[in-house]
Amino acid sequence: MLEIRWHSRAGQGAVTGAKGLGAMVAETGKEVQAFAFYGSAKRGASMTAYNRIDDKPILNHEKYMRPDYVFILDPGLAYTDDITMNTKEDTKYIITSHLPKEELISSIPELQGNEKNVFVLDCLQISRDTIGRPIPNTPMLAAFMKVSGMFELEDFKERIVHVLKKLPDNVKQANLKAIDRAFNEVK
Repeated sequence: MLEIRWHSRAGQGAVTGAKGLGAMVAETGKEVQAFAFYGSAKRGASMTAYNRIDDKPILNHEKYMRPDYVFILDPGLAYTDDITMNTKEDTKYIITSHLPKEELISSIPELQGNEKNVFVLDCLQISRDTIGRPIPNTPMLAAFMKVSGMFELEDFKERIVHVLKKLPDNVKQANLKAIDRAFNEVK
């Protein structure tokens, strides 16, 4: 089973991203879960979202997991949340930050010595530049596609357009630009 934990602030699109990922994966015939845990329902409050993906029915409905991937959508949460809680030795971290990877890792002791499993890009800046709003879920998913290889880039873009079908064309096109940029910038 593949498990993903999203660290975000309310309003940054983690729940929408988790549900969108779930919808894309469900179309392949896999079993999925997408859910969230909110401390406060206010915009900007720290929250977590979760995905589980498996080939067989998922009977576990607990929020606690041993994630294979941890997504950090807000840079500050890399310092304030326990992002390494219950992780595995090979858990991969995709972190939104304007800092270079080496500087980021040097400032988070729990990640030191695990450089090969840490991936960094500035999802907030990418979303501001392309979508016009600091909603980093689409760039984060694009980075995940590159790191995990779950879907090829063009296949992922086709799937995300389907997920975004209710949005205006200009918003879909902006998200596609964000995907291309994030896919190329993740390090």
